[in-house]
Amino acid sequence: MDPITRTIELAMQNVEAGGRPFATVIMRHGELIAESANQVAQTQDPTAHAEILAVRAACQRLGTENLTDCEIYILASPCPMCLGALYYCSPKRVTYITTREEYVPYYRDDRKYFELETFYDEYSKPIAERRLPMVKHAHPEAIKVYQRWQTLNQD
Repeated sequence: MDPITRTIELAMQNVEAGGRPFATVIMRHGELIAESANQVAQTQDPTAHAEILAVRAACQRLGTENLTDCEIYILASPCPMCLGALYYCSPKRVTYITTREEYVPYYRDDRKYFELETFYDEYSKPIAERRLPMVKHAHPEAIKVYQRWQTLNQD
């Protein structure tokens, strides 16, 4: 199986079924470990991106939170949420087949704080300058959660 062709097929099947044009295939040593199309429209879950769903399935199947010996194929360059997930699972390599710049003339996904053309710029702004309202509410007990984690996880 050619993972690039399979990724494109999954995305096209999803579009034909009323879903969004994104898909992910995860391979390990030439074996298909997991695959998923974007399921946001079908599930009304804004986190049901193809990358997230495929990474979850692969990690569950392999019994690990790391995919260091896997290769991940995605239809398009990832959104920030998916990019974070890809970094976190640390695959051997991610192959993307098209870019945001290439597909933007054909696909729109505008939300209140999310537009393809400007969203990545939000990350480099200080929190107070971002479009998404965020407020820090400090509480002295919060840091104790991390202190406890350190105590329980010291080598």
